[in-house]
Amino acid sequence: MRCKHLHCVFSLFLFVTVIACFKRSEAKPSTYAIKNVNIISMTARKEVFKNATIVIEGNKIISINKPIPDNTEIIDGHGKWLIPGLIDMHVHIPVDGHFNATHPTRVAAIFTNTQDIMTPFLANGVTTIFDLNSRAGHFGQRNEILRGTVIGPRIALAAMINGGSGEGRIANTPSDARQSVRIAKAEGYEFVKVYSQLNIETYHAIVDEANNQGMKVVGHIPNAFKGKIEKAFVPNFGMVAHAEEFFKQTEKDSIQDVKYLAQLAKENGTWVIPTLITIVSIANQGRSLDSVRALPSLPYVHPLLQSKWLTANNYNKNATSESLARLERMIEFNNGLVKALKSIGVPIVAGTDAGISGVVWGFSLHDELELLVGAGLTPEEALNSATFLPAIWLGIDGIAGTVEVGKLSDLVLLDANPLEDIRNIRKIAGVFANGQWLDKARIDAMLSDLSKRNSDIKDKYDWNKRGVY
Repeated sequence: MRCKHLHCVFSLFLFVTVIACFKRSEAKPSTYAIKNVNIISMTARKEVFKNATIVIEGNKIISINKPIPDNTEIIDGHGKWLIPGLIDMHVHIPVDGHFNATHPTRVAAIFTNTQDIMTPFLANGVTTIFDLNSRAGHFGQRNEILRGTVIGPRIALAAMINGGSGEGRIANTPSDARQSVRIAKAEGYEFVKVYSQLNIETYHAIVDEANNQGMKVVGHIPNAFKGKIEKAFVPNFGMVAHAEEFFKQTEKDSIQDVKYLAQLAKENGTWVIPTLITIVSIANQGRSLDSVRALPSLPYVHPLLQSKWLTANNYNKNATSESLARLERMIEFNNGLVKALKSIGVPIVAGTDAGISGVVWGFSLHDELELLVGAGLTPEEALNSATFLPAIWLGIDGIAGTVEVGKLSDLVLLDANPLEDIRNIRKIAGVFANGQWLDKARIDAMLSDLSKRNSDIKDKYDWNKRGVY
């Protein structure tokens, strides 16, 4: 029997990942116990266990407040807070061919280190990511993590389908739409992303065929729906990828329309990824590239991307007083939409669009959570948007998204309570990912090594002079 909405398929992938992790070695899995820690479970019961002991064996949580087995490595959790691993529901991960540059110095060898791409996620407690424009290379990256040659987050993959002309999966008729979905399914993609240039009939066919194939749909609201946005909300259109997709559809009266737009999502069972950091970052870049230069996370971005962000930044080059004013209206609208969605119970999940100019993997999820709180969510609701709720949408809530016995040990240890101040999410003492414990010293060493190698690459190549961009 087909697993509706891919809950079983994606869960099976994760279980296979777990099994593979255990089979990498015949040795007994490492066992850790965190003692005297405060556990924020993020379950529906909202349980917080004070001064608790949690035991992790291999890749699973085996007990809470039970005796500690022999030969267990003890981690002191006194004064610390344990939360589920964070989930970023909208990322774009670089793979070979990610850049359009054609200069011969853009050899694959300078951008094929999967660990370098994944380290910023783990350093920020992000243990699951959802890539919304996936390619064949992403399966390779995921396999490296599965095999244990790379420490990284779990990866869910969405095949993007667009209309018009250009590169990628293009469909301009309903028959092409259905065939594109079937091909994506056969290739192993778990989700479908719809994009802006689709016509109405083709969009409807994609959403319907994805439902037939047990695949959820996420994405943009195509431009063709302008003036009739309600027709976009059909069964199996599961999630809107940006808050500004609503803004673009009803721009003149967007602030007045926000409650109506939220209600459309509510009635259709459609969730929303606001990606507040995206527009805030674009507006900042439009005003000045100093916002990019000043990013503390910039040293962890590959120099080729750094060069692109600082020398070929279209957000900055194309900025006008009118476009900046529009972005400010969009930011106001996005914040208002978050409030409206919250007020009527539309699920909000955290995503960042990480990978676009100025939005750095891992680090940007902390920015997003702070912006969500600024828009009206409580710290607990913001944390929920990056843990339990994404796990539900991805269909992995049976094994991830909360701190419970029997679930995967995707965990983040914090030095302060994020329920009191969401900014405490940045105070990371350690991360459990795929059965490995990364304490702060190891995380700092991984980031330092990445920064140094990026600096060495920058010294070796000067793409600006070589005419790459």
